[in-house]
Amino acid sequence: MSQSGEAARRNGSDAAPESDRVSLSAYPHQMAIVSRWMDNDVYGHVNNVVYYSYFDTVVNTYLIRQGALDIHAGAVIGLVVETGCRYFAPLAFPDTVVAGLRVMRIGNSSVRYQVGLFRNDEREPVAQGHFTHVYVDRETRRPAALPAALRAALEPLLVRDANGR
Repeated sequence: MSQSGEAARRNGSDAAPESDRVSLSAYPHQMAIVSRWMDNDVYGHVNNVVYYSYFDTVVNTYLIRQGALDIHAGAVIGLVVETGCRYFAPLAFPDTVVAGLRVMRIGNSSVRYQVGLFRNDEREPVAQGHFTHVYVDRETRRPAALPAALRAALEPLLVRDANGR
């Protein structure tokens, strides 16, 4: 488990304090993911690499269900260029993971998502991370403008500041 709060700061870590956690209600899209027996590692909790799988699952399932991403024939595909995660508490099989999804930034060809992972019926995250996709032309792999359908699917998830921007 990663350290958090003051202990992390004393040890030189850049981990955010627990007060920076975002509760479940702040995520406009939520999806339940049932953990699997194989998600646990030898230490008896869900391995950190599986958390990133949960991030991929909630983002791509949302986009596919919104009709904004055609994984087989779409002109653009999203490539992950950055990701990170802070761990606050363990998950373990047979927990149900609720993945909360929101969009922090929409650029010309990129999107930064924030994902919160919640255990069972808990309202505070056990992990919180980010995930940045750059959308590229499927053939050339060069950055491409976000298609209108993708932008329309992302807008309802966008976190706006106090001025509505």
